[in-house]
Amino acid sequence: MTTTEVRPRAEGAPGPASKVTSKVPAAENTLRILKLLASRRGPMAASQIASTLGLPRSSVYHLLGVMEANGFVLHLHEEQRYGLGISAFELSSAYSRQEPLSRLGRPLLASLVDAIGESAHLAVLHGRDVLYIVEERAKNRPSLVTDVGVRLPSHLTASGRAILAALPKSQVRALYPNAAAFTARHEVEGAIMKYSALSSHLDQVRQRGYATEHGEVTPGFGSIAAAVTDHVGWPTAAVAVTFLEDRLPAEEWSALAGRVRKVADELSVRLHGRPGK
Repeated sequence: MTTTEVRPRAEGAPGPASKVTSKVPAAENTLRILKLLASRRGPMAASQIASTLGLPRSSVYHLLGVMEANGFVLHLHEEQRYGLGISAFELSSAYSRQEPLSRLGRPLLASLVDAIGESAHLAVLHGRDVLYIVEERAKNRPSLVTDVGVRLPSHLTASGRAILAALPKSQVRALYPNAAAFTARHEVEGAIMKYSALSSHLDQVRQRGYATEHGEVTPGFGSIAAAVTDHVGWPTAAVAVTFLEDRLPAEEWSALAGRVRKVADELSVRLHGRPGK
């Protein structure tokens, strides 16, 4: 058995540091390269890929050659850099068509809604926004803005905050480089409108294990969310419930958060084989 040690990642590299045991290190390293390229805003030099992932340059060049031949990476000769190829795009499109995240998440959210009598939704990060992909509305509850296909700034929503809190701080900083990255829908006390406020809030989310939102999206409504994570702790999505704040006393939020986290963990297991962090 060959043991591949994943070294502490450089800034922007996907996934936290961990040790992974594999019988097929070439396949594993191929996937690591693809995930790294997918996490970057633009193409990378082979030497940069090698140093970021802690791999020998010769191995990286060999793997890139195989991936290029199969269309998964594209070599930009003038720039001497590599980016994702058309085959990687086709995989992404196939994932979207099959909607596994929505298919697996919908019945779990439906059960949660039946148990608590409040509406729930599933969202993913899309740039600086969260994109809602599942909504399960509770009976006799008001309509929400978080319908399927809607995008909202992630720093305003419980779903977005849960996802951001599970990302490396360097990546959050890259998403919010300046004041222009922050927007508000309503004037609320303690609104997050600068990076220092966002960073402090995300520290609180990490400490308690779930995120909240108080009227930043719709006045009078609160939300509680927990991240769905992959096998290395990278956030895939977030499960959230939304409710009229005057219906849920503050002392009951923690118990509801426990239910939300349980659903997020179950979805993490169904998607990746282990609960979220």
